[in-house]
Amino acid sequence: MSVELLSGARSTMQHKPLTGIRILEIGGYISLPYGTSLLCALGAEVVKVEKPGDGEDFRRRDNNRSVYFIQVNAGKRSLAVDLKRPEGVALVKKLIPRFDVVLENMRPGKLAALGLGPDDCRALRPDLVYGSVTGFGSGGPLASRPAYDTIGHAFGGLYSLFSDAGNYQLAGGLCADLVTGLATATGVLAALVGRASSGAGQHVETSIMEAVSTLTTDAITQYFETGTDPDRQSRHPQAQNFCVQTASGEFLALHLSSSQKFWRSLCAAMSRPDLPEDPRFAEFRHRERNYFELVKIVEAEFATKPKDEWEKRLAEFDVPFAPVLTMSGYIEHPQVKWLDLIEPERNGVSLVRPPWRFEGSRPERGGDAPRVGQHSREVASEICDDAELDELVAAGVLYVES
Repeated sequence: MSVELLSGARSTMQHKPLTGIRILEIGGYISLPYGTSLLCALGAEVVKVEKPGDGEDFRRRDNNRSVYFIQVNAGKRSLAVDLKRPEGVALVKKLIPRFDVVLENMRPGKLAALGLGPDDCRALRPDLVYGSVTGFGSGGPLASRPAYDTIGHAFGGLYSLFSDAGNYQLAGGLCADLVTGLATATGVLAALVGRASSGAGQHVETSIMEAVSTLTTDAITQYFETGTDPDRQSRHPQAQNFCVQTASGEFLALHLSSSQKFWRSLCAAMSRPDLPEDPRFAEFRHRERNYFELVKIVEAEFATKPKDEWEKRLAEFDVPFAPVLTMSGYIEHPQVKWLDLIEPERNGVSLVRPPWRFEGSRPERGGDAPRVGQHSREVASEICDDAELDELVAAGVLYVES
């Protein structure tokens, strides 16, 4: 192969590095489908197993028109099969050897009771990567409890961390479910790399509780260090960060960390040469101890000039800062447009692309969200002839979109 062709092949492979990998998804909502949506964007073929009729509950009885469903399921294929029927389980079992990965987010033991647990499926294909995503893990006193994103926020400590001490409240966003999806995707990728070297599959497990720990590692470390529970303001003295309102009413965020360079840069940007000589703020340990006094000084300075002027001064003096953006501000920001993170709107929905680039190119999500059972006949035809398919459809085991 010529150097040019080899280079082109490598570029294509890295742009969609999971091309040729087949994934069977058995589950719903966000924690698993978001993970598989990332893998799908990286080139994997994802077949979504869901119940006949309305499909998975996150469709909200709106088929493929729910924008939330579209965001985490675009590009997948839908196999609608009744797993409460032995014929439906038998059909899925016949498909298992044709897939590299099976992923599920049912309560522990539910699929095993149907004969689709990790041991059952790996008996059908020994090098299969089988992934389980749960709320609390596969064992322990809470294993059988249901869990959604809010449960992950609360149990994992995020609500206490994002709130003032003793005044806990709900947070915006969906951190727990989304980080679980990311943990699922990375676990599958690691297992696939391991399979490439060893030839063996394995059972990969994660849970909302485990995934949330990746967001609270610093707070856990603070607890180990201080022996007290962190809250919304606990890290601010260490981080030397500020969120300040400018004269134009807009907000800026600063993060200096322990760097003397950035501290002096901020003082220069504020035209306050006296502050680095002030014994309360001269060294990091002094600023950490007197942080809340420093906050009042910084807030007062930033209230004197509009945001645009502060941005120019902060950039000139190389201070780490960012505007506090809304979602619309983020999407429309020139840097986000340069990063090519958001796909152009199609059918009323703009998809968020995966957070990686390969050879400088970000994979496009591509494809529409499937309708319930849109690919049932196509997928099942891999292991059934036309007569068998007609019989399964007539019996209601296999659902085909009308």
